[in-house]
Amino acid sequence: MHFHDSIDGLLAHGSPAIALTFGNFDGVHLGHQRLLKELKKKASASNQALVVITFTPHPRKILQSYAERFLISSYLQRRKWLSDVGVDHLVEIPFTRDFSTQGAATFLDKHVLIYKNIKTIFLGWDFAFGSNKEGDAAFVKKHCAHNSIDVEVCPAYPVADLKVSSSVVRESLQKGDMELTHKLLGRLFSVEGIVVKGEGRGRKIGIPTANLQLDPDIIIPLRGVYVSEAACRGLVYRSVTNVGHNPTFEADKALTVETHLIDYSGDLYGENLEVRFLSRLRDERRFPTVNDLIAQLHLDIDKGRGFKID
Repeated sequence: MHFHDSIDGLLAHGSPAIALTFGNFDGVHLGHQRLLKELKKKASASNQALVVITFTPHPRKILQSYAERFLISSYLQRRKWLSDVGVDHLVEIPFTRDFSTQGAATFLDKHVLIYKNIKTIFLGWDFAFGSNKEGDAAFVKKHCAHNSIDVEVCPAYPVADLKVSSSVVRESLQKGDMELTHKLLGRLFSVEGIVVKGEGRGRKIGIPTANLQLDPDIIIPLRGVYVSEAACRGLVYRSVTNVGHNPTFEADKALTVETHLIDYSGDLYGENLEVRFLSRLRDERRFPTVNDLIAQLHLDIDKGRGFKID
C-alpha cells in the first residue's frame, strides 16, 4: 500500500482508473471492512486501483480540543488494517481548523475531483463531511453527476441488532463489553505502548506488572480487571490487566493500564507491548488489606490462565 499526504502524491503514480472512498475509518471495524471489501471486489473486476482518503489527526482532535481517549485505533494501526483489507493507495490529508471550514463542494473539488480518472466512489451509510456536515451521499451523487462517476452507498452492517459504527464500538468499550466489541471489530480490541517504570508495588508483592505508556487519545475500556493477551518480541502470553487507579494503595491516582504476564519472568522496560483484551473479570475495588488484594489477584490469575477463547 502506498501512502500520500495529498492527492498530488497519487497523481505522481500516473493515471490509473480508481475506485475511491473517504472517511475517518477509526478502528477499521466490520462495517468499514465490508465497505472496503465490496469496493475492492468492484475495483479488481474493473482493473481499478482502490484508494482511501482519510484525515490525520482525527477531526475530533481539532474540533473538540477537550475530547479525551476517543480513538479506537492509532494511526499506525489504521494504516496496517487498511493495507490488510487490500487498499492500494492511502491519502492521509492533514486536518486543521482552516481545513474544517471548507464546504462539502470545496472539499470534493479541491481534494477529490482534481483526480480525473475516478470511476467509482463508495460511501458509508452514515458518513457526512464538510463544514456543518452538509455533505452526504445524496450531495456527492448530485455533485458528481456531470463527471460520469458511479456513486454507491454501502448499507449499514448489522451485528447483534446494532448498526456497526465507530460510535457503537466506543460505547461497548466504555461499558467494558469486550465480547460485543470483538464482534463489532471482527478482532480483539488492543492497545499498545512502551513499558515504563511504575511504582513497583506489583514486584514487591510477587505479582509484577508491565505499566504501559499509552497515547492519551486512545480509548481504553471501562475500569476493571480483564483477561488479556500480551504480545511482545514476537511472542504472546496470557495475562491479566488492570485498568484503573489501584485504589488499595492510593486514591485519585492517574489512570493506568498495567498487565501481569502469567508465567513470565524477565525485564520488559522499554519494550513495545500490545495488550489484547479478552474478557472483563470484575470491577476494580479497594481491598481492606494488601493480603486481601494478593489473594484476589491470584484468583484473577487462575481465571486468566484457564480462560477459553470461543
